[in-house]
Amino acid sequence: MANKRDYYEVLGVARSATPDEIKKSYRKVALKYHPDHNPDDPHAEENFKEAAEAYAVLSDAEKRAQYDQFGHSLGGRGFQGFEDFADNFSGFGDIFGDLFEDFFGGSGGGRGRGGGSRPRRGSHLEMLCPITLEDVLDGREVKLEIPRRETCSDCKGSGAAPGSKKTPCKDCGGHGEIRVSQGFFTLRRTCPKCQGAGERIEKQCHVCEGQGQVRQTRKLSVKVPAGIHDHSRLKVVGEGEAGTGGGPRGDLYVRIEIEDHKGFQRRENDLYCEVLVPYTAAVLGGEVTVPTLTGETKIKIEGGTPSGKIIKVKGEGLPQLGNPNVRGDEYARVEIEVPSKISEEERKLLKEYAKLRSESAANKKKPFFARLKESL
Repeated sequence: MANKRDYYEVLGVARSATPDEIKKSYRKVALKYHPDHNPDDPHAEENFKEAAEAYAVLSDAEKRAQYDQFGHSLGGRGFQGFEDFADNFSGFGDIFGDLFEDFFGGSGGGRGRGGGSRPRRGSHLEMLCPITLEDVLDGREVKLEIPRRETCSDCKGSGAAPGSKKTPCKDCGGHGEIRVSQGFFTLRRTCPKCQGAGERIEKQCHVCEGQGQVRQTRKLSVKVPAGIHDHSRLKVVGEGEAGTGGGPRGDLYVRIEIEDHKGFQRRENDLYCEVLVPYTAAVLGGEVTVPTLTGETKIKIEGGTPSGKIIKVKGEGLPQLGNPNVRGDEYARVEIEVPSKISEEERKLLKEYAKLRSESAANKKKPFFARLKESL
């Protein structure tokens, strides 16, 4: 008793830990030290047993209360061990059900003792669906071609050729699982011969080669709503792969990827772009053309508009998802257009303008001391 580690220390929990916290911590420790995961570690099985013993006590309210009061002696009763562990496996069903799923990818076999293949749901599928910013504006119905597994029409999913029989698997006795001894207790694993079906096929279906499923392409239309955001996923119930043993289909997830646009950038439901404004319009003011997703529109700008100014175009953004009547705005950043070539007449006028601007600036500029004297 004296050499035993504290059960709370073994599981890495506080003495005030809740049952859920104890269960969660035990699951982590059991996965860490399970002998199957540590074949070269001579101490793994010992640590695994230690964790199992700690959990057996701390998961039982009465034993935990005795342990908190008396320690490892449990008031003189001590820990009874795992003599009947395999036969009373259901007492740990909740925690070991999770362990089986992590170890073997299932919940302990594809078949129960009563016989018959267990229905299993088909796998979910995900497809990438590229759309444009214009599609976000109006919504779109997209056509998809989905490669997926379908139930074989020849054998109806049984995997057996017409007229062929299924016989119980000899390796597992028709249970779909085998028992494997692991130190002080026994684990149940999916039978590798029948893959958990519990049955062997005398003659395989020539269409699906005994798999019960064939790969086919399904054509489908999916409505992409207006206002959808990049990387959103649309769920289409029951359009995944076919189940086995009479199980339901999985679901299809359509992941939206919005292509980059040459003229616009999106921020939530607003759009951002650049607009070239002639120098004369920027100085004098006037009407300029701004691009939109549906074409273009004209807006008025004030005289003296500098380069870099942001102009808001109300209601020309993207619709709100679920409420297409509400739209964001468009923000156009002004870029002053400088002509690369000018005529001789234009050059002459610009020189005169430059001269006027220079004289005007000179007239406004006064010596420093003159300005200082005025300020005093």
